[in-house]
Amino acid sequence: MITLKSPREIEMMDESGELLADVHRHLRTFIKPGVTSWDIEVFVRDFIESHGGIAAQIGFEDYKYATCCSINDEICHGFPRKKPLKDGDLIKVDMCIDLKGAVSDSCWAYVVGESTPELDHLMEVTRKALYLGIEQAQVGNRIGDIGHAIQTYVESENLSVVRDFVGHGIGPTIHESPVIPHYGEAGKGLRLKEGMVITIEPMVNTGTWRMKMDPNGWTAYTLDGGISCQFEHTLAITKDGPKILTSQGEELTY
Repeated sequence: MITLKSPREIEMMDESGELLADVHRHLRTFIKPGVTSWDIEVFVRDFIESHGGIAAQIGFEDYKYATCCSINDEICHGFPRKKPLKDGDLIKVDMCIDLKGAVSDSCWAYVVGESTPELDHLMEVTRKALYLGIEQAQVGNRIGDIGHAIQTYVESENLSVVRDFVGHGIGPTIHESPVIPHYGEAGKGLRLKEGMVITIEPMVNTGTWRMKMDPNGWTAYTLDGGISCQFEHTLAITKDGPKILTSQGEELTY
């Protein structure tokens, strides 16, 4: 069932999203060679709890951690661990926050130390794809408009869009209807309505979009070992256009 949020509920989710965005702002300087994804896990959980929030991923479908820390060819749902990050790694840090009952969700990608032209291109395309999708999140548009905008742009840059993991509705729980694919046909799918709150979270690979699962039952890898990148925002559908609830301010450059 799709729940439409009131202006007050969206305001509360915006407060939750601002806390989440602040975590990501701090990770920009925290992540560096030698830091482990377990260090990131501890930092994020402490930051959330010290600001009155709850790390909402803990216990969700029996997941044990505050973050998903997915490195290089890991598409998503990587477990935090104690192996040091090295120069040139690409890590995606995904988290959900419950602040006074309002939930937000955002993933951001970080290059550890020095980047490369390939990583720069992958990250730039994935970021731009996110905002092209958000531009289509208008009252009266259809879900297929979001996926079509993302897919056509990404493929024009000779990269691929993951099919097996999608965006979703959010609030009051982490995953709700509707499903938001990052591929598809314009003009197809459910029509977007004022009050919907969704995530858009394209996962973009340097090689094939196909994936394989780790025996842990959570972590997904690219099938060919290519690098995967992800950026994600939570946003509300409003009569004035999409309102990004997890904004770090960076979309002003797009």
